[in-house]
Amino acid sequence: MTSSSRARRLRLAAVLLIVQSVLMELSVFVGLIALLASGVPQQSVIDRADIFALPYLNENLYLMMAMSGIFGTLRLIGAIGLWRNRLWGLALSAINCAVTMTLMLFMLPAGVLDGILSGTALVLMLGGWLGARSIVDVDLAEDRGELG
Repeated sequence: MTSSSRARRLRLAAVLLIVQSVLMELSVFVGLIALLASGVPQQSVIDRADIFALPYLNENLYLMMAMSGIFGTLRLIGAIGLWRNRLWGLALSAINCAVTMTLMLFMLPAGVLDGILSGTALVLMLGGWLGARSIVDVDLAEDRGELG
């Protein structure tokens, strides 16, 4: 795998993470600001829509929306670092993806799309970072005993 191919994978992962951050997390935080500025009580939102499968998350919807802003900001910072070819951006983005893959189970139905985007970005990041390197540098024919 060439270095330009690896760089393209990392850039594509960064784009996916930016899209995920803006559309799925930061837009929710902007919605929270609008709801709070309009004086809409949380209970009226909860009465009209079940956002998450778990009642606890629905009962604390405004806190979840605030946390979405924090997570979205961290994801955006990591994606920008990844785009700029910084190792810290790769690390932060990988951590964000791993946390998302863990939490997506609790955040259904929105967690499905989060998992697809984070999982795809994680595969692209690992492929771009590690390339086609082998796990162990051995000749498989020698390992099978074919070469003596």
